[in-house]
Amino acid sequence: MYQAGLVLEGGGMKGSYTAGVLDCFLDKGLEFSSVYGVSAGACHMCSYLSKQRGRALAVCVDYLDTRKYCSAESLLTTGDLFNVNMAYHLIPEYLNPYDYEAFRAYEGKAYAVVTNIVTGKPEYLRIRDMKEDIDAIRASASLPLVSRNVKYKGNLYLDGGLSDSVPICRSILDGNKKNVVILTKEEGYVRKPSAHLGLIKLRYLRYPKVYELMARRHTDYNNTMAYLERQQENGQAFVLRPKKASDVGRIEKNTEKLKALYEEGYRDTEENFELIQNYLES
Repeated sequence: MYQAGLVLEGGGMKGSYTAGVLDCFLDKGLEFSSVYGVSAGACHMCSYLSKQRGRALAVCVDYLDTRKYCSAESLLTTGDLFNVNMAYHLIPEYLNPYDYEAFRAYEGKAYAVVTNIVTGKPEYLRIRDMKEDIDAIRASASLPLVSRNVKYKGNLYLDGGLSDSVPICRSILDGNKKNVVILTKEEGYVRKPSAHLGLIKLRYLRYPKVYELMARRHTDYNNTMAYLERQQENGQAFVLRPKKASDVGRIEKNTEKLKALYEEGYRDTEENFELIQNYLES
């Protein structure tokens, strides 16, 4: 296990790229002492830390035709685009069983990044038991407008990407001098202002920090990318990301597209693995 941070960006179904990267890490036996997952990155982190190769991709693609998994019906009837009972209980507990014991054997620290919608601040929730802490993972992946607010240990949370899309600063502050960062946006990507600010303002009248975060999210994200580039130059970060934009949407239903993006992530990691290893050992 390397004493280093692994930072996993979100991105909805674009996270199938991350799933490919993590499966290559599993095949190579690459482990990190600290892992920070944001949104879809937090979800894929789970199968990586339980060492269940292929599970992250399977969860992405195997249930897309199931109405109760990810659908307008689920959004209208439950308030969540991704059905909570199916995604966070039925699948991991019965349909594609999660190896809770394997996760407990992980000797490092795992964090789900969430946004406190009252304070507007990011929080980094330590995951100690995947079954007991599953709502922290759910909170990290709960997108505004298409998810209910998640109450966890007395606080209300939404998607971690609202307040800290790529928690490289947190990893460095935690003492990680080496960091591998997996991004789902292609090289040269620049985030644009949200097109849904009006809806956000109406939906979260009681939680104005959500609107404030969304209004400046593009600026915060682009500043983080500039900071990350500087950290690459000074040796505190190694970045893996798609080389070009994919046509995979945030809520993608085409399994072939998802599998192709997964393969791209795996291939990029295999091609760069010696560089990653040399970076971690230097």
